[in-house]
Amino acid sequence: MQVFRNIHVLPGVEGDCNVYIADDELVIDTGTGRFFPDMKREIESISDIATLKTIINTHHHFDHTGGNKKFRDWLCAEIHIHQKDRDCLESGETLAEAFGERPRVTTVDRLLKDKSIIKTKNFRFEVIHTPGHTPGSVCLYDRAKRILISGDTISGRTDFPGGSREDMTKSLRKLSELNISYLFPGHGAAKSGGVGFVIKQAMAGIQKNAAV
Repeated sequence: MQVFRNIHVLPGVEGDCNVYIADDELVIDTGTGRFFPDMKREIESISDIATLKTIINTHHHFDHTGGNKKFRDWLCAEIHIHQKDRDCLESGETLAEAFGERPRVTTVDRLLKDKSIIKTKNFRFEVIHTPGHTPGSVCLYDRAKRILISGDTISGRTDFPGGSREDMTKSLRKLSELNISYLFPGHGAAKSGGVGFVIKQAMAGIQKNAAV
């Protein structure tokens, strides 16, 4: 399903995250890998896989990275993740057990850094380091098109190992200062407009939980 010109989403099912395909160049997150054959068929129907050579992981959790090896073997693509989530991904500490799966060790090809730029034919994504959900969580932001691909940062969840309420508050505050018209989250439907309110809701949820 196309959510923006040259950005398609494969909506997550049964705990899988949303998988985004941008410009036939980027795969953003790979799900658990359970539904890889179906995803492969869908991607082949909408994309030129000859140019689909970069996998971006927004963080290391299994519902976003479990399909990494299958995607990399299929596409001969490189896996990119923030340096603070690298060790968890490469050691298999991705919460796979919570999804009834065995840990999968995945080597990282390139490290993402805050403010790094990822260019494709039609997009210029800035990597925004947004720790809180995990230490190495990132969002991708196209400033000109006002697009944010947010991984699980907008969820506001900090209850997993490595989560931090303090870091999440700072990360959401950072996102609240951006001009965002289109939000493409790790789970749930894309949103056009009212993104600032969604971020404020996430911040309020953290403050409420802190008061309990």
